[in-house]
Amino acid sequence: MPLPKERIYTAEDYWNLPEGERAELIDGKLYAMAPPMRIHQELSAELHYAILNHIKSKKGTCKVMAAPFAVNLHADDTTYVEPDIAVICDKNKLTDRGCTGAPDMVVEIVSPSSRRMDYATKHALYAEAGVREYWIVDPAKHRTLVYRYDEDEAAILYTFDMPIIVGIFPELTITIADFIE
Repeated sequence: MPLPKERIYTAEDYWNLPEGERAELIDGKLYAMAPPMRIHQELSAELHYAILNHIKSKKGTCKVMAAPFAVNLHADDTTYVEPDIAVICDKNKLTDRGCTGAPDMVVEIVSPSSRRMDYATKHALYAEAGVREYWIVDPAKHRTLVYRYDEDEAAILYTFDMPIIVGIFPELTITIADFIE
């Protein structure tokens, strides 16, 4: 007797989730998302503001989007993620439904329920999809792990009190501790 096949979910399932329910679609599997904690939201807002303010001050054209914002990483029907922050510099990737293709920069703020997803699953997804820079901001460990995939270097670990140069905007430096009361 054959084993039952696991259902493969598609973009249609993702876009038809019940009102108020959030999930990510990764390789045809839906992963429920828990509501974020206060520190998560504060860090997300501050990082979004810092990056957006920098782009505006330089009269740049990149867009900064905060979750919930759909990113169809492979421009296919099987993978939609909702990074906490996505920076997209190619306006052709933006649609009414989000971003189609890899953003230039992604920031994920680790929650207790997202630890494995952020450190392992999404790291692999973002590297493979062509994201140039990926930050994993971990409030529980007071550290940020930065991958600069386009430089093909090992990840760099920063404590929250260390300044981080944003790889895609080298003139922008962010110190996470500045955002925490």
